[in-house]
Amino acid sequence: MADSAKQQIEKLRIEINYHNNLYYNDDAPEITDYEYDQLMLKLKALEKQYPELVTLDSPTQKVGGTAKRIAGVLIKHDVPMLSLQDVFSKTEIDAFVESMQSELTACRFTVEEKIDGLSLALRYYDGVLKMAVTRGDGIVEGEDVTANALNLTGIKRELADKLPYLEVRGEVYMPRKAFDAVNKAQAEQGKKIFANPRNCAAGTLRQLDSRIVKRRQLAIFLFNLQKIEGRKFLSHAASLEYFKQQGLPIVHDYIICTTKEEVWQAITEIGARRGKLPYDIDGAVVKVDNLEQRQALGNTAKVPRWAVAYKYPPEERETKLLAINLSVGRTGRITPTAVFEPIQLCGTTVERATLHNQDFIDSLDIRIGDIIRVYKSGEIIPKIRCVEKEKRQADLPKFVIGDKCPVCGALAIREENTADIKCTNINCPAQLDGRIINFVGRGAMDIKGFGEKYIKSLIASKYIVDIADIYYLKQYRRELIEKGIIGKEKNTDKLLERIEASRINEPWRLLAGMGIPNIGKAAAQSLLDYFHSIDRLADASVEEIETVKDIGNISAESLYRFFRSAKTRQMLDKLRSAGVNMTEREKGQAASSITGKTFVLTGTLSMSRTSAADKIIQLGGKVSGSVSGKTDYVVAGENAGSKLFKAQQLNVTVLNETEFTELINK
Repeated sequence: MADSAKQQIEKLRIEINYHNNLYYNDDAPEITDYEYDQLMLKLKALEKQYPELVTLDSPTQKVGGTAKRIAGVLIKHDVPMLSLQDVFSKTEIDAFVESMQSELTACRFTVEEKIDGLSLALRYYDGVLKMAVTRGDGIVEGEDVTANALNLTGIKRELADKLPYLEVRGEVYMPRKAFDAVNKAQAEQGKKIFANPRNCAAGTLRQLDSRIVKRRQLAIFLFNLQKIEGRKFLSHAASLEYFKQQGLPIVHDYIICTTKEEVWQAITEIGARRGKLPYDIDGAVVKVDNLEQRQALGNTAKVPRWAVAYKYPPEERETKLLAINLSVGRTGRITPTAVFEPIQLCGTTVERATLHNQDFIDSLDIRIGDIIRVYKSGEIIPKIRCVEKEKRQADLPKFVIGDKCPVCGALAIREENTADIKCTNINCPAQLDGRIINFVGRGAMDIKGFGEKYIKSLIASKYIVDIADIYYLKQYRRELIEKGIIGKEKNTDKLLERIEASRINEPWRLLAGMGIPNIGKAAAQSLLDYFHSIDRLADASVEEIETVKDIGNISAESLYRFFRSAKTRQMLDKLRSAGVNMTEREKGQAASSITGKTFVLTGTLSMSRTSAADKIIQLGGKVSGSVSGKTDYVVAGENAGSKLFKAQQLNVTVLNETEFTELINK
């Protein structure tokens, strides 16, 4: 049992550390707060059952983040910025209050909103704000973001009271209206949409351009006195009122309590209003109010003993499912979306939620007309919890995605060993712009200057109906110039010249650009190394394709189906007629020391990633987009993120850019 527990503990620690890195350092969490809390609870329970397996580096024993170098400046913490012990039930709240009352005399508590943002320490010297430091690792050091902090809404650069030193801690957040405006602007510019206000706030505060902080309307609430010289406070509440007198924004509507019943009532009140707040909260914080009592209680290695954070369960609402809409993505994947009667969740109106795939629909047994429960757990995207089957009307039919594309009507098939149902028409209008974007991209034909705006305009004007049409655009040069679809004469000619130049590219680039499921850059290189031409590959059987190194049955089946399509054959004929190179030239080179090795590139390199990838491929290596046990090297540039972290977890060899250059130059 101990061996099994040890394996479970190690697995949980790796998984939690991975998600800690995404949350604290990359501002890009992959799971909800609730899902993270469940992982942590499992780990705590196992460590409680097997205390001999607890280690100092366990996620339960330390703060989750690490300090990142922003413009090269890290600052030592004057006072540790610890996290809080999470609790999830009234029983745990009662136990905390009773524990404090048994140890302390005349114990009072404050209950306040737990803002969903990121921590920041503000340091005032002689009443002037001189430094702002993020939590970083919480113990040793954080990042200097002073220039950005000066642009926070509500911040005071100078205080009326000129104390020698004052350090306060607050939570930087983004109001929901500001977040909606940012995401609207991101969408209009074709940029990545932020998952939630907390991620957006964290990413914004680390921007090198402080004007972005002001433009995005980041704000701050102060919630704790860290250190003070020249004045003394007896209570936390008194320190908050002092901040307020100095014009600093403090956490709203904190409540002072003396009994466990009052504490729970305060938590309930905050929970009742959280959906109406103009900002996100993810819990309520209960603190001992007396500052001398806090000092006597002290801290553990990770959390203060004088406070806990109650985490609210995910907010849920009942509503009626009105329809299931089907959409087709750029890869041909058909995605079902639930459309339901609008409801209010966490302060926003929601009426849609993804249903992922047919398996998810079947697991819920969800049917149009059902009463469903929808929830959000610290996220913008709502999710469906379950169907209230006892409220189901009789004779509601089961929902089936079917085998027809909802956009073009072509055959849709379910890929083997996946839950994805995809349209088989490579020229499906819903997929075409995505296919062209992939085709002209750096990892494929690399036609610089062929942006998404031009692609959409050319498709809308019917100049492009499949990939091969790109090489016939020169026939319409005069029309394109007259209509201004690509711009004036100079701009149009420049793009047409680049298209012509791409005709002689190595054929693996052509194959990678075709958007065949499971066939990326590395797989395309391996296939052309073996078959030497697109035509030979197109005529190969599944068994022949499977003989290629690292090409499995799923990829082989994808290739076979793709090249058996009449539309694919038509496209290949058009490419051939346009003079696009489909045969690999003789390399005539000996195997290198990295032949067959798999590389992952991460972070900022002085050379472009495309150049680095090309050098690896030219020497017989492969480039992958994700780190796994099969990865041989991770090349890490500046600000490397989760891929570097995963490589360290898997003991994959990590090279800096100098070491990488030395390796490929051998």
